[in-house]
Amino acid sequence: MTEGRTVKIIVASHKAFRMPDDEMYIPLHVGVDSNRDESGRTQDFGFAKDNTGDHISARNPGYCELTGLYWAWKNLRADYIGLVHYRRHFTLHRTRDPFDGVMKYSELEPMLGRYRLFVPKKRRYYIDTLYNHYKYTHYISQLDETRTIIGEKYPDYLPSFDRVVNRTGGYMFNMMIMESGLLGEYCTWLFDVLFELERRVKDGRVSMPPLSTFQARFYGRVSEIIFNVWLDYQIRTDRIDKKEIHELPCRFMENEHMVRKAIALIMAKFFGRRYDTQ
Repeated sequence: MTEGRTVKIIVASHKAFRMPDDEMYIPLHVGVDSNRDESGRTQDFGFAKDNTGDHISARNPGYCELTGLYWAWKNLRADYIGLVHYRRHFTLHRTRDPFDGVMKYSELEPMLGRYRLFVPKKRRYYIDTLYNHYKYTHYISQLDETRTIIGEKYPDYLPSFDRVVNRTGGYMFNMMIMESGLLGEYCTWLFDVLFELERRVKDGRVSMPPLSTFQARFYGRVSEIIFNVWLDYQIRTDRIDKKEIHELPCRFMENEHMVRKAIALIMAKFFGRRYDTQ
């Protein structure tokens, strides 16, 4: 990548895992400061760590891959910066070995400049809106308080929030590749909202029961939805043209257990049993 636009994409991971060999990818150990043994040591996977430079590594139990996104925003320099997951990648080709199909810089480079933002193809729920899906599977007070915060801090975004949560799909997984300036604008907005939500949760203004380890990761889940809010606002105010956004296929690197997920959704929707694992 000595010519053309530069791209750096972090691969957020909390464990040792196979990584793409293209040099635009940066394997990143997320949650380093929240996963230490009794002596204060952390595992070393040979990856970059999210507790270096300007970071929020200790927030990982609630923020998930967002501690990696924050680290990339604050510490990387490139024309485009992105985030994927150790077990979910952008793939342009279906291959027998899923890692053979992971997108390479040589495949992405011709699209740079033409597009400012790359996102995964939309995830669709069909029978549920994003709001109802969240209500059945998590705790809706988290999303309701997020709406309140956006109304107080960014009132112009409220119509976008209400449109987005009443849709039956959106761009999920916190996966994206953006022009670095655009990423900076998004992260400034996102973390301002989430840090305020965190403050209100800690002072008891958000009503919810004690949370399991799985349910405690709700800041990351809220961000999946409000990424769509931010993007809807950018489009409607002509800050981003729809033609500057490109959807990319993505592939799960492990077995996705779709039957188990479908059963969990039915149990949540019809029997009130919220998700507790994925």
